[in-house]
Amino acid sequence: MLITHGRLVTMTEPNEVIEDGALYIHDGLIADLGRSQEILARHQPDHADGAGDDVIDAGGKLILPANICAHTHFYGAFARGMSVPGDPPSTFTEILERLWWKLDRALDMEGIWYSTLVCLIDAIRHGTTTLIDHHASPNAIDGSLDVIASAVEQSGLRAALCYEVSDRNGMEGARAGIRENIRFALACQERHSLAVKPAFGLHALFTISDETLDRCVADAAAAGIPVHLHVAEDQVDQLKSLANYKLRVVERLAVHGGLGGNTLCAHCVHVNENEIAVLAEAGSKVSHQPRSNMNNAVGTAPVKAMLGAGLCVGLGNDGFSNNAFTEMKFANLLHRHTAHDPQAMEAPTVLHIAYACNAQIARLFWSSPCGTLQVGAQADVILADYRPFTPFTSTNAAWHIMFGMDGSEVTHTLCAGQVVMKNRQILTLDEVEIASRAVEVAERTWERVVEM
Repeated sequence: MLITHGRLVTMTEPNEVIEDGALYIHDGLIADLGRSQEILARHQPDHADGAGDDVIDAGGKLILPANICAHTHFYGAFARGMSVPGDPPSTFTEILERLWWKLDRALDMEGIWYSTLVCLIDAIRHGTTTLIDHHASPNAIDGSLDVIASAVEQSGLRAALCYEVSDRNGMEGARAGIRENIRFALACQERHSLAVKPAFGLHALFTISDETLDRCVADAAAAGIPVHLHVAEDQVDQLKSLANYKLRVVERLAVHGGLGGNTLCAHCVHVNENEIAVLAEAGSKVSHQPRSNMNNAVGTAPVKAMLGAGLCVGLGNDGFSNNAFTEMKFANLLHRHTAHDPQAMEAPTVLHIAYACNAQIARLFWSSPCGTLQVGAQADVILADYRPFTPFTSTNAAWHIMFGMDGSEVTHTLCAGQVVMKNRQILTLDEVEIASRAVEVAERTWERVVEM
């Protein structure tokens, strides 16, 4: 496949902008890139019958690597528009107890299927092709990850999946979550799926006993899969850890062998200097979710301090919409606002987080690089109908993307060379039918929430 005549933005470091650029895609990977005239000369279809590689003429649009989401929750889709029974939550703990822990208990397999599909549609439409999900459905655990995996494979996207182990539903619930993670990891090994990869999910340490934590760490290591958990999202995580274990959250994770290069820590809002050093020494990865942190009023993660310590800090959405360009904007603004400093988070730093760091996190699961346009990378590509009215160069592209672009401008989305959206028409999923059916499923889910 050829994509020609666009403004190609590589998102390598350093970034490169190629005017009238083109990509040649072969076997799902980027095989060549450069100026359109050069790429067409090297890869012009020459089949005798006139058929050959598909050609997409970008017509001057931006050609960008598709986005990666380092932390999300497909299961939370049905929270949109839902009225939470009782008084409005006023603390993070109340938000969990009155909203998320009721919604996840209300999900059945049909709810899991449709909540996943609507999130995947949202991702395709806004140019995200790689998602790292963290699932919970305490009354529908066994086989839940297979349901999500099937939806992902149908969509043409890729995702890393895990089940959220927690003691909040009793020890049998924790054991069931552990079994689901291990069962799914073994199933993935047997299927050799290129699109779906396993991780081992934990909720957060304030809902996990030492016994459960040790079991999870051991089983994840035995299975050879990454650990994905929430770390110090709210101060309550630290307060309970100190009260019950005399250790801060990261310290407790380290003592129990839960940190390493294969550990993905979501949030890390309330970590101190010593914890940052411990995370960095272990080579663990962090995902930052600014919109969620603002929504839950939990604080602002010390992202610049973590980056300064050498940590890989990526960008997720924690179940918010899959418009990664919006998440980037919030990352930029939140840190400036919190620090009262317009230089606290600059556009190039945000793009480093969203592209280079997310690409590192994706490498926990996939061997070929994502999130960049370079030879050998996954052919995850988006076309965006962004028409700049000021000069667009490699040195100012970050500011154009930060302050000019939006995911609504994405017209084409490709994952591993497969076109999953063309001219804003999603090709792999029936958006109208899925949305219509999801409304019915969401209504039944809401009824179960009210009954709790």
